[in-house]
Amino acid sequence: MNYLSTRGDSSPRGFCDILLEGLAPDGGLYLPTHYPQVDDATLSRWRGLPYAHLAFEILSLYIDDIPPADLKRLCEQTYTEAVFGTPQITPLKRLDDGLYLQALSNGPTLAFKDMAMQLLGNLFEYELARRGAHLNILGATSGDTGSAAEYAMRGKHGIHVFMLSPRGRMSPFQQAQMFSLQDKNIHNIAVEGVFDDCQDIVKAVSNDLDFKRRYAIGTVNSINWARLLAQVVYYFAGYFQATKNNGERVSFAVPSGNFGNICAGHVARSMGLPIQQLVLATNENDVLDEFFRTGAYRVRGAKETIETSSPSMDISKASNFERFVFDLLGRDGALTAELFGTKVTREGGFALGPAEIAPAASRFGFVSGRSTHADRLATIRRTWQEHGVMIDTHTADGLKVALEHREAGVPMLVLETALPVKFAATIEEALGRKPETPAALAGLEALPRRFTVMPPDVDAVKRVIQAQAAGAERRAAAKPAPIPLGDRQRYPAGEGPT
Repeated sequence: MNYLSTRGDSSPRGFCDILLEGLAPDGGLYLPTHYPQVDDATLSRWRGLPYAHLAFEILSLYIDDIPPADLKRLCEQTYTEAVFGTPQITPLKRLDDGLYLQALSNGPTLAFKDMAMQLLGNLFEYELARRGAHLNILGATSGDTGSAAEYAMRGKHGIHVFMLSPRGRMSPFQQAQMFSLQDKNIHNIAVEGVFDDCQDIVKAVSNDLDFKRRYAIGTVNSINWARLLAQVVYYFAGYFQATKNNGERVSFAVPSGNFGNICAGHVARSMGLPIQQLVLATNENDVLDEFFRTGAYRVRGAKETIETSSPSMDISKASNFERFVFDLLGRDGALTAELFGTKVTREGGFALGPAEIAPAASRFGFVSGRSTHADRLATIRRTWQEHGVMIDTHTADGLKVALEHREAGVPMLVLETALPVKFAATIEEALGRKPETPAALAGLEALPRRFTVMPPDVDAVKRVIQAQAAGAERRAAAKPAPIPLGDRQRYPAGEGPT
């Protein structure tokens, strides 16, 4: 399996090359040259597999440059009951006949990003060890990506994480999760702007090829194909739990901001998973809903990006959306480059005609809708009163839109993207009570915090990365060399092998 860029660069690259690279040199996003097709016999063989083994089977279709035994071990190391709290890893919770929540938020940071990030941390560490290399991860977060990445990468050998977040635009719990980490390889940067400013900086640094190569810049945002690939697995896992045979179809409702989560569903459907609809839900920042309704992709600026009670979706430039448009346009790299590399940059968006947009629903199964703060409150309240289930604000967006698109006889699976405690203020507004905090995270918001405030300036972020790299070089030069002693190594007092 090789990978190509959505903007036309078809130079053959293996999985481990793009794992560490992030964006393609031409500014595009990586996709496999084709989506492997899964037939009925394969679905039957996979049905009932433990989650870790299902992950291995799916990842093996896309990864041929990691020995199978090693890949299987990495999957088994990642998807454990100890980490995710349940042997099913992503269990279904029934709300009504044919209506389910798929729990994706049982990992260390209580958000669906853990599903991919925990694997990504293990893949990074494995590949860097094979190469004897290091990696500076530069990421942007609107809330959950940052904490999931930092918890997955903290203490990992050969990895430093530089995570950009919009200052003051995450929930207090989300901020505490990230900023309370004291690990020396974790660097939090609060940008005075919105998420899209953070994302633009990540792309600008990644597009500076000399800087990227000199400082070994990688990414954990959903522009990294490895992360999206890991998310494909839970669509298969949810399907198997909701059905008894491969003749049945299901629909998935997905709260969406940067289009990564639902793009994984698009990949699963393209592989042959019997998905009826992919229901995309936005909040008031409805750039994606507008596209699927009208064909117009209109990027909003910082002043137009609304601060909402589902902040992880306060995104008005969905960078991962490029992958879907590439497929929608018949994998035309030149046209995709014109739309995203030229029109979005110069004109702030583009519009596709009815003939171009029609396959989004007819061929790829996409429908969409939006949710407001009042909708979120009502959905949270109704779900608690009718089902005794407390949901977070983003899941509420997904459930509200899911109910608008239910079809008789087709199970609807709403992806639960976070636990309610991460957005306690809105839960209390809806229900008059606070959500429970898991015992392991009690007192989190009172911990000391470590972060840097910066303007939305690409060069300023580069200087932070350069300073860390220079410090690492000084520490390496100052460290006493080991003294040979027979077949062993003797280290000066206080030193040891690393």
